[in-house]
Amino acid sequence: MRLGLALPTFGPDARPDGLLHVCRTAEDMGYDSLWTGDRVLAPHTPGAPYPSADGEMPRVYENHMDPLVALTFAASHTTRVRLGTSTLNGLWLPPIMLARSLTTLDLLSQGRLVVGLGLGWMPDEYTAVSVAWKGRGARLDETLDVLEEYWAHDVFSHEGELFTIPETVVGLKPHQRPGPPVLLAAFTPGGLRRIGRRLGGWLPVAMPLPQLLALWDVIQKAAVEADRDPAALRMALRVNPTLTDTRTDSDQMPRAGTLAQYIDYARAAAEAGVHELFVDFGQTPATLAERVDLAGRFLEGVRLG
Repeated sequence: MRLGLALPTFGPDARPDGLLHVCRTAEDMGYDSLWTGDRVLAPHTPGAPYPSADGEMPRVYENHMDPLVALTFAASHTTRVRLGTSTLNGLWLPPIMLARSLTTLDLLSQGRLVVGLGLGWMPDEYTAVSVAWKGRGARLDETLDVLEEYWAHDVFSHEGELFTIPETVVGLKPHQRPGPPVLLAAFTPGGLRRIGRRLGGWLPVAMPLPQLLALWDVIQKAAVEADRDPAALRMALRVNPTLTDTRTDSDQMPRAGTLAQYIDYARAAAEAGVHELFVDFGQTPATLAERVDLAGRFLEGVRLG
């Protein structure tokens, strides 16, 4: 199982020196990938509750970087680690501009990009970028159509329900062909089936492993029904630890526990067939140096297991 680490693109450490320290240290430690998230707003009272146990949006989001620019910075200071978005709210840009940005980043990083898309949870952000909240599924499908067409053809045009792109020559091509892998964060039956039908994999968040595997089975079955090879799909599992000083009851994991418990969870995920797991210590009340230390201890604990 590959192991990844979230970059500090939120909060007080979302600065050049913070990014530089984490991306270089993570690569030197032996992490396989680095990940960023996506925000454009941080209202005091969001229009919808945050998808967590208490419904409160983390205040670190008040300071947020552009995820693709941050990954481009990380690409220029690393040579090996994969560079992923978890998640990029891909509906906020016209798909032709999204295709250009993703292609450029994959080319500049020499094929290290993993495109993780999501639909977001806050209607306020859609208002801010003048994109309709309603109809997100249809907009996602047409966005995926444009990405596929842009990467597959030297000349293409697109005429859809939402977007019209006049015929154009596409000279810029990604390093990965036909394009970088595209994963989706989804949990509804329709979203899971969409992954199996047309995407490269799934971006779940940490949950009890039996529940995780049951949802993965929905994706796998959808792939078979679409005449796709389910073994070709990949799962990259996000873990947002809430660290405690003492062990929590098993029913509290993976929502909260000690570092040792999260190490055990990661080992169990590997045994269950999870392809990649990445950890985000960015919401823990710790300094950047302390979080880097946690990242090193986590990696060592999982790899030695």
